[in-house]
Amino acid sequence: MHIPQSEPNRSFVATAEGEGGGTAGLKRAVRAYGKRSILGLSALLFTLGLSDLAYAANCKGPSAPGADWSDCNKKQLMLGGIDLEGGNLANTDFTLTDLRGANLTAANLEKATLVRSSLAGARADKANFAKVEAYRSSFAGISAEGASFNSSELQRTNFSGAKLTGADFEKAELGRANFDKAVITGTRFPMANLSRATFSGSTFEGPLDFTDAFMFLTRIEGVDLSAATGLEQEQINLTCGDSATKLPQGLTMPTNWPCPVD
Repeated sequence: MHIPQSEPNRSFVATAEGEGGGTAGLKRAVRAYGKRSILGLSALLFTLGLSDLAYAANCKGPSAPGADWSDCNKKQLMLGGIDLEGGNLANTDFTLTDLRGANLTAANLEKATLVRSSLAGARADKANFAKVEAYRSSFAGISAEGASFNSSELQRTNFSGAKLTGADFEKAELGRANFDKAVITGTRFPMANLSRATFSGSTFEGPLDFTDAFMFLTRIEGVDLSAATGLEQEQINLTCGDSATKLPQGLTMPTNWPCPVD
């Protein structure tokens, strides 16, 4: 029995020539070539789909140092004490998740969602929290020394008692954030929004960078800012301090101090 051999693949130009040339031949060649292209595209999409499934499977992978949970849904979970040191948690949704006492040292949480989540008492030194959304979250007592909070949304976030030595809050939104009794040695707040944030009882040694920070009604009662850098009189005039507040040389206490209780 004669088994016909498959016709070798021909180039688009050869196909057109085989169809007799001219406009009609070109149209027939386009239709034939298009069918083969669709089949090839379908195979490609199928392969990509398998790749996506394999990638998404990481979301169900075990919690361990270096875990890749990027782009995963981890909302409303109890993950207290979890060890994700050095993990890739970029763009992960941790809304309302309990991460108290977690080990997030050097983890990448860029663009993660941490709305109303709790990282109280967590270890997150050198972690990347850049561009996170963390409204009304708790970072109370966290150790986040050398961590980056660059351009993050941290309104009403609780940093009380946190260790933030060398942390970077450049361009962060920190309206009504609570830094009471936090350790903020060498912490940077350039161009941050600190309106109504509180620093009562915070401690630090060495300079703080407040360059171009917006400090409308920022509570600095009793805080020693004598070593702070980047502060201008216009910023201080917007703040709320008292006679115990110490300012950098050349800046004076505004006449509106002390502010009424908010």
